[in-house]
Order: sequence, then structure tokens, then C-alpha cells
Amino acid sequence: MKTPKQPMLKYSISILFLLCFFNGWSQDNTVDLQPQDTVVHKQTYGLRVGVDLSRLIISQFGKNYTGLELVGDYRLKQKLYVAGELGNEKKTKQEDLYSFTTSGSYLKLGIDYNTYENWYGMNNSIFIGGRYAISSFTQTLNNFQYFDTNRYWNPDSFPIGSSEAIKFDGLTASWIEFVVGLKAELFTNLYLGGSVRVGVLISNKEAEEFPNLFIPGFNKVTDDSKFGVGYNYTLTYMIPLYKKAKKKKEEIVNQPLRDQR
Repeated sequence: MKTPKQPMLKYSISILFLLCFFNGWSQDNTVDLQPQDTVVHKQTYGLRVGVDLSRLIISQFGKNYTGLELVGDYRLKQKLYVAGELGNEKKTKQEDLYSFTTSGSYLKLGIDYNTYENWYGMNNSIFIGGRYAISSFTQTLNNFQYFDTNRYWNPDSFPIGSSEAIKFDGLTASWIEFVVGLKAELFTNLYLGGSVRVGVLISNKEAEEFPNLFIPGFNKVTDDSKFGVGYNYTLTYMIPLYKKAKKKKEEIVNQPLRDQR
């Protein structure tokens, strides 16, 4: 005849065995409280092309200016773009003693670096960059007057020097530009942007008879200064070519104090 303690002993042994089994299983299958993101985020790479809206608007409403600038960039890396502008400008300026017209083309090539950290799915940019630019143009002195301190014979104006246009061909200039700007995606692959540019003249070939007062792509030229300031407002469209996984930032792991001794 079995004693009452024997069934109780069997149950105790079984429960102890199950506890040991689950304890071993839980050690082999630990729960990760900080699971890593295994989703691969891909970004679009392609060629973005467009036009400068400001030059089109000024050409439409201005009487003495016509211009067109095409812009583009190509994404090389996650934040690095190769960029450029190709344009043509014609401007007539009336000063106190003379009137002149400058007409020519320019090309700018360089890079842009995006400093903005986009959320997933966004492709906006706040960028800084640089350009090397060249311009080829002609300048026409439309008319001029002589400056005369003796106003006895011409009390209301200066004496006429010439009303016949004088044209100067083969003028060139080159400069470097520092660029700051932004681009915001309005709709899928369609961007509105703008930039401010500060240029420094490297070379400036001009006629002996008349200086270069305006350089296409560089803007106004002032006496005893090699600096010029410009801007543009762009509407561009990106032609998607391929997608590439976004690089993740390296995570900094804080080591325990005992490991830093």
C-alpha cells in the first residue's frame, strides 16, 4: 500500500523538471528589447533639369533685358551632386553719359552638398556649393556724351560725343562662385528652388576703349572690385534613373565604466 507522500513527491519532481527545461530554453532564446530595423530604405538617384524662373519673368516684363538659364544636377552620392547652369543674357543700360548693351552666353559647372537630413520618403535639400564659370560676350556702346564742367553752351546737357554704335567683340571672363540654396519637392519629382551666388572674377578680357560693366552670368561689374552677386529661382524635374539604399549613421555604443578603465 502506497503512502500519501509518494504522489506528492512525483508531482514535485515533474514540476522541478519542467522549470529546469524552461529555464534552459529561455536562456537560449532571449528576447531582444532593442530590435534593429531590417527595412532597407532606398533613395532615388537621377538627373534633375529645369529653368530659372526669375530670368523668364524679368524678360517678360522688363524692357531692357532678355535672358534664359537652364539648370541641372546629377546625384553622385547620398548628399553630393554635380551641378551646372547654361545661360544667355542681353542687357541694355542707360547711364548719365552713355548707353551700352551687353549680349553673350555663359556656362557654370561645380558641385552641391546637401546639408539637410531628410525623413524617409523626402528628398528636399539645403545645399552649399561652388562653381567655375566662363562667359563669352560682346559689348556695344550705343551712344555717349562728353563730361564738360563748362555748361555755358550746353546748360541742360553735356556735349554729344557720338550717337553711332560702337561694337566690341571677343570679350571673355571667368570666375568662381560660392552658392547657397534650397530645393523643395512640390509634387513627385517636381522641385521649386532658389539660390544666392557670390562670384569672384579670375579673368576679365575687355576692350581698351570701354570697360566691361556687365558680364552675362556674373552680373554688374563695379570699379576696383572683383566681386559680383547673383541669384536664381528654379523649377526643376528629376528624371529617376535608379534607387540606392540609404546609408545608416554609425551608432555610438556607450561602454560600461568598468570597460573604460
